[in-house]
Amino acid sequence: MQRLTILGSTGSIGRQTLDVVRAAPERFRIHALAAGRNAALLEEQIREFKPSLAVLLRMEAARELRGRVQDLSVRVEAGMAGMLRAVQEPGVDKVVTAVSGRIGLEPTLAALQAGKCIALANKETLVAAGDLVMRTARTTGCAILPVDSEHSAIFQCLEDDGQALAKILLTASGGPFRTCPLEHMPDITPAEALAHPNWSMGDKITIDSATMMNKGLEVIEAHHLFGVTYDQIEVLIHPQSVIHSMVEYRDGSVLAQLGRADMRLPIQYALDYPVRYASPWERLNLRNQELSFFAPDLQRFPALGLAYRVGRRGGTLPAVMNAANEVAVRAFLREQISFARIIAVAEEICALHDVIDDPDLPEILAADAWARRLAAETVERSAGIKGDRS
Repeated sequence: MQRLTILGSTGSIGRQTLDVVRAAPERFRIHALAAGRNAALLEEQIREFKPSLAVLLRMEAARELRGRVQDLSVRVEAGMAGMLRAVQEPGVDKVVTAVSGRIGLEPTLAALQAGKCIALANKETLVAAGDLVMRTARTTGCAILPVDSEHSAIFQCLEDDGQALAKILLTASGGPFRTCPLEHMPDITPAEALAHPNWSMGDKITIDSATMMNKGLEVIEAHHLFGVTYDQIEVLIHPQSVIHSMVEYRDGSVLAQLGRADMRLPIQYALDYPVRYASPWERLNLRNQELSFFAPDLQRFPALGLAYRVGRRGGTLPAVMNAANEVAVRAFLREQISFARIIAVAEEICALHDVIDDPDLPEILAADAWARRLAAETVERSAGIKGDRS
C-alpha cells in the first residue's frame, strides 16, 4: 500500500487525486494533506481520509482548522515549515505535488532529499529550478513521475533506447481563443478566459492555457524531465485533446497516447506506476472521432515563443518568467490589466533581468522575489494607465 502526502489537496488536481484514492482504498492511504487556506474543504477531506497530518499555509486558516477538527487525532500545522514536514516524514512513500505556482519548489526538493518519489503536477517547480531538481532526483535515486497529461503521455510512449528518440510532439488544445479574431484579444474578460473548452482546471492554469503560457511552461518541463533539447520539442495544436502527446523516433515511427480529457487517468498512472490496474473512469470512444492538428500561431500566442527563448537561455531566467507571469495572471483575474498585458509584463521583466547561470536554491528564490516585486510595480503602472483611459 502506498502512503501519500498530497500538496494542494483542495485544488483541482488534489481533489481528483483523492478521487483516485477513494476508488482504490486497498492501494493507497493518505498520510498528510496540505493546502493553502480552505479550512472548510480540508476538514471534509480529513474526516473522510483520516490523515495523520494536515497543513494549511495561511496561519489564520490553520487556527480555524484546529478548531474544526479538535475532536480528531490529526495534527494540524501551518506555513512552509508544516508543508516541509508533511513531505519528509518517514511514513510517506510518495508526494503528490499538486499546488499551483512556484510555491511547490521547496517542498518538492525537500521530499527528494528525504528519499520520496514525486508525482509531479506542478510544472513551475521544473521551470524555476529544473537543473537543480533533476540533479537532486538523480543523486537520491528518487523517481519523478509526471502527472500533467502531456508529460504522462510522453513518459508512457518513451522506449528504453534514448538514442532512438527524434523528437517530442507536445499537443495543446489551443484553449478558448484558438480562432478568436485578433482584434478582440485585448478585450478578453477573465470569465471568457476561464471557459476552457476541454479541461476543468484551477484558475491560474486555465488562464495560462488561454495565453498558451501553460504550453510554454510544459516545453521547459519536458526539456528537464526527458533530457531533450528545445529543438527536439514541437508543439502541435490538437483541439480535440484526445491524443495527449506523441514521441517520434529516428526511424520515422510515431507513438501516441490517447485518452479522455480526464486528469484522473495520468494521476492514477503516476500514483501506482508501473502497475495498470482497472479503474472506474469512463473509457475513450473513438467512433466518429475526428483528430486534427495545426501549428501554433505565435502572433496570437507570444507566450510560446517567449518560453522557448527563456528555456534556451536557462539559468535564473525561467524562474523570472514564471514569477512575472504568476503576478500578471493574478492581476488579470482581478481586472487590473488586460489579457494582452499578461505576457507583455512577463516579457518586460525578463528583458530587465541579469541572468545567473547554474543557480543554487537561494539564487533562484532571490530571482523569483525580484521578478515578483518588479512585476507588481509594472502591473500597478499598467492598472493606473487603464484607469486613466476608462
